[in-house]
Amino acid sequence: MKILLLPLILLLLGCAPTRHYEAALLLQDIAAERGDSRLKQTRPEPLRQAVTYNLSGRARGADLYLPGPLAGCQERCPRAAIVAVPGAVPLGKDDPRLVAFATTLARAGFAVLTPDLAGFRELRVRPSDAEEIADAFNYLVSRPELAPGGRAGMFAFSYAVGPALLAALRDDIRERVRFIVGLGGYHDLTRAMRFFTTGWFEHAGEWHQIIPDDTGRMVLVYASLDYLADARAGEVSDRERFERMVELRGRDPQADLTPLAAGLSAQGKAVYALAINDDPARFPELLAGLPEAMRADLDRLNLARHDLKPLRARLLLVHGRNDNLIPWPESLALAAAVPEGRAEVFLIHRVLGHVDLSFSSVFSWRFWSEDLPDLWRLWRVIDLLLAEREAA
Repeated sequence: MKILLLPLILLLLGCAPTRHYEAALLLQDIAAERGDSRLKQTRPEPLRQAVTYNLSGRARGADLYLPGPLAGCQERCPRAAIVAVPGAVPLGKDDPRLVAFATTLARAGFAVLTPDLAGFRELRVRPSDAEEIADAFNYLVSRPELAPGGRAGMFAFSYAVGPALLAALRDDIRERVRFIVGLGGYHDLTRAMRFFTTGWFEHAGEWHQIIPDDTGRMVLVYASLDYLADARAGEVSDRERFERMVELRGRDPQADLTPLAAGLSAQGKAVYALAINDDPARFPELLAGLPEAMRADLDRLNLARHDLKPLRARLLLVHGRNDNLIPWPESLALAAAVPEGRAEVFLIHRVLGHVDLSFSSVFSWRFWSEDLPDLWRLWRVIDLLLAEREAA
């Protein structure tokens, strides 16, 4: 079915200019992931190589995807550069979905850098994430052969949208970040936390509920470990207890965690109480019970506590209405917080969950009535991204 997406999009485009046609090719390749596509058939496999760089004594590592060898590249030279940042996922830059996506962008002429963010692999979230993303961007733009004419931006998924925006606000790169594409991101981190723990979110004065993905609770637990006191000799640490909880629930979603929770420290119990809470009315008091240093760092990562008006980058914000990790009104709120005219929001009604695509059978009524309009919206996002590749 994914192979059929290309002719369907082209049917809507009619006699389309080259960039529009290429956007359709990219959309088909993204939908195909590691499967076959017209783009894979017509363009050579991009290069993927490990790189290291050092900024102000900070050693960093990343993977760099290129359309082809830089030496004598001619028509396969990079035309623009992107730092692509996954959310908090255990495989980090090696997540197969990110690898496939970065490879697709490289086929389209982008030099793509996927930084190795150790905290993301450990499901940790911390203010230093923004510095690591800024360092990756600085490295990219320091190499004009990767970002010709200074054409460079970011593509951030999920939680990474927050640190990417904070990185783009830094004085050293603010004027050079031309665009940011954010998929499933947040504006108010506390609202996002309320949703992924309780499933409730508010929009236009009305409350809505979706059963949340447990990933958010897991990230909350792992993010807390740096702020919990070490166990005394002979005791089981909070870290070990939380790891056992995650392992148990991985085997049995209904496993009783009460015996393990009973042995947590006072601060560990505060984290546990927030993670298992499903009552939005209790959320503020439970949030206030988290370790003070953890709350301070969450505030630093909370875009709602920052002035976003100095942002210079253009934002393309994409959010699925069925997102069960970060609710879609967060992208609307983020767009409203940046300078007027800087952001455009694309709400995807059915085919996008949090960051993954899913399509109905092309022979179904749902595909033609719901999926196809969503594909049109996604095509527009890709077309605008390609326009950034060509901007003066």
